[in-house]
Amino acid sequence: MSDEEHHFESKADAGASKTYPQQAGTIRKNGYIVIKGRPCKVVEVSTSKTGKHGHAKCHFVAIDIFNGKKLEDIVPSSHNCDVPHVNRTDYQLIDISEDGFVSLLTENGNTKDDLRLPTDENLLTQIKDGFAEGKDLVVSVMSAMGEEQICALKDIGPK
Repeated sequence: MSDEEHHFESKADAGASKTYPQQAGTIRKNGYIVIKGRPCKVVEVSTSKTGKHGHAKCHFVAIDIFNGKKLEDIVPSSHNCDVPHVNRTDYQLIDISEDGFVSLLTENGNTKDDLRLPTDENLLTQIKDGFAEGKDLVVSVMSAMGEEQICALKDIGPK
């Protein structure tokens, strides 16, 4: 036995994995999948029959949930795929800074200041216009695999 203490680097996420394995044959349309290291929403799944040798294959067509790029992957249906943990959280919009960051109010009353305005032009103008009019806005933030982005907007009435 040694008397020295072991020091571990602490992680804020309690060691939780960014993804979990799921058999390719069980992933359906509107589910999530990791393709080329990016979290994606599945828009199309087709399964080919087993050939003379080998496995049935699943052909996934999916769209990156953060940048909207279309990605494809073909995986044997009996193999495991990575599926991202995707969370949606609603925050109230407090402020928009000149450098493109937003200030959001969390459930417990703290502020969250590390998110940029969305790149989607339509959503961006809705947020800026609504904020300029003094409306109370609630934004939905989608987070997966260490990335976060504003994905939707709700108007909860005037201040």
